[in-house]
Formats: sequence, C-alpha cells, structure tokens
Amino acid sequence: MKEWFDKIPVKEMIEWRRHIHQNPELSFKEYKTSEFVKEKLRSFGNIEIVEPAGTSVLGILKGDFEGKTILLRADMDALPMQEESDVPYRSACENVAHTCGHDVHTAMLLATAKVLSEMKDQLHGTVKFIFQHAEELNPGGANDIVKSGVLDDVDAVIGLHVITNLEAGSIHVHLDGPSTTAVDAFSLNIQGKGSHGSMPQNGIDPIIVGADIINGLQKIVSRYVTPGELTVITVGEFKAGDAPNIIPDKAYMSASIRTVNEETRQKVAQRIRDVIDKTCQIYGATYDLDYTFSYPAVINDKDVSKLVMDSAKEVLGEDKVAEISLTSASEDFAYYRQIAPVSFVQLGGGTAEDGCGYANHHPKFAIKEEAMEAGVKTEVQSVLNFLK
Repeated sequence: MKEWFDKIPVKEMIEWRRHIHQNPELSFKEYKTSEFVKEKLRSFGNIEIVEPAGTSVLGILKGDFEGKTILLRADMDALPMQEESDVPYRSACENVAHTCGHDVHTAMLLATAKVLSEMKDQLHGTVKFIFQHAEELNPGGANDIVKSGVLDDVDAVIGLHVITNLEAGSIHVHLDGPSTTAVDAFSLNIQGKGSHGSMPQNGIDPIIVGADIINGLQKIVSRYVTPGELTVITVGEFKAGDAPNIIPDKAYMSASIRTVNEETRQKVAQRIRDVIDKTCQIYGATYDLDYTFSYPAVINDKDVSKLVMDSAKEVLGEDKVAEISLTSASEDFAYYRQIAPVSFVQLGGGTAEDGCGYANHHPKFAIKEEAMEAGVKTEVQSVLNFLK
C-alpha cells in the first residue's frame, strides 16, 4: 500500500461524479461543468488554471523540482439522449445524459489533481490536467486545445476511459499501435424522378439506386481492404417515400466508416465516392454527397503504454491489469499525438454480473463507482513513475 493512498478523496470523488451526472451538458456547452471544475481545482491549491479553448479547463501543477511534463486528460461533455436508469442522481436535464462515463473521467481527474497537489514537494517536473470539452461531437474539443499551444511543452499524454464490459476496477492497455479506429461519415441525397408505382419506366427510382449503392459499399470491405484489417462501413439511415404505390423522387442515407490506418482511410473514402457516382450514373440519378473526415485513430506509444501498465500493476496488482486488443470505438484523444506520445487506457466499470451490463451510450448505462479509485491510483502512479 502506497502512503499516498489515504490522500485519495474517495467519498468526495463520488459526490463530484454524481453532481456532474445529475447536471449534464452537451458538447461545446459545458459551462457549469467547467465552473465546477475550476472551483474544485482552486480549492486544492498549488494549481494554476488556464482556459485554452471553448469551455475546457487546464490545470497546471509545477513540482518543486525541474523535470519533464506529463498531461492527463478527461472529457466533460454528455450525450443528447434521455437517461433511463433509476439512480437517485439521474440526469435532471431532459434529453441530456452522461451515458458514456465522462462524468466519471472528470471526477477521477479531479481526485488525481487533489492527490498530486498535496505531493508537490515530491514532483520532479510538471503535471497538466486537461478537462476537455466536446469529445462527443465532431470536430471535437481536443484539436482546438492542441492548436492553442498551451500543451507544446508536454512530453507524454495519458487518457483513461471507463468501459462497462470489463471487470470493475481493472485496467486494460493496448501496448503499441492503433488502439481505436478512425471514424468518418457521409450523408447522401439521391435525386431520382418520381412516378406512379405502376409505371416505373417513367421514373428513376432512388430506392433502387440507394439499395445498389449500399450493396456496393459492402463489397469495398471484402475486396479493397487487406483481409483482417479492421474496416467497417455502416449505413445507419435510409429514408425514402411515403406511399406503397408511388416511386419517390428522392432518397436519403447516412453512414459511418471505421478504419485503422490512414492509407486505407483515404482509399475507402475514394471507393465510396466512386460507388455512389457510378451507380447514380447507371440509373440516370443525380446526387449530393457530404463526406466528413472526423477523428483519426488513436496510436498508442509503446513506452508510455508500458509505463501505464507497469504503474497499474504496482498499485492494483497484476491480476487487475491486462493487455487489450484494438477496439472499433473512436476518440478525439487521437489529436494529442500531434504534441507527444500518447496512451489511451480502458478502466473496467463493471459487467452484467455486477449489474452494469449496459454499454456506453445506452440509456441505462451504469458503472460500479468503486472502480473509480483504481483509475485514480493508476493515474497518480503513472505520473510519479514518469517524472522520476
């Protein structure tokens, strides 16, 4: 047991998490959450507060000795959905809810900042704590923070994300290379020519065009991507028509695209454009395509990731720490790699056996709050080991 374990404000951390959970705010609108974070950081002492971009808050803790600089990151924004859990601290805001765990991340990082602020005389270097706005909504908050220049002196970046399908209080690290996928999207309006359903020869059916486009998109993964390389194209919307005997004049679809490396990302994007263009040409339809490149893949650094894994084992025990493979989730944490090596780590929040079987972004998402202490221990020890 480390002597600083007793400094972890477990009770207060849970209270902070529940307050944030009950008062969620959407991306780019985290005004009250930002003020709450600043209030807590001021109360800890020894922490300089900077507002780098949007509603984000940067806390800076300078140790008594010279050394390197490490950045710890938590995101603060909630999702535009109605919470369906029955906890007493459920969201007080209609159609806004912390169903991804960002309230957990913020509370843990506040607790980590409090512990380290009381260990200033032991720190050889500087710790920066970024409470980031707008992770959930493209273009994300991380990019603007990176561009602000306030992190240019950072030597390493660590981020923790709580996941409910992993054992509560366990730490899972992808040691080297892509730990998440890149995520992109498109929306497509297909302009056909309406006609009566009994006379299809007089029209251009946008439903047929759209169906052929969807079939063509699925062949991109099987025929243009290296087998075994994670790539997913999902058409989540396809809307057209209002009656069974009328061929509509237009259709709409939207899709998300997940890839791992940048070369494949660009190749898939071009293939999607080609499929849409050529299919519409065949049928004589026209189209309007909006293709958006969103967050790149998070690329974990081997040395930083090993440091986090070793630090977690040191404070949690080897049985609570494991290596994990690439996940198809996506994160704007990827942008921090522009300034320094990064490691994005998963914290187990509980499984179905723990009563926490609902996944992130589910309206009944829930975690076991005792898992938060493991997150703080991992963050604190990672800092101490990095700044040795």
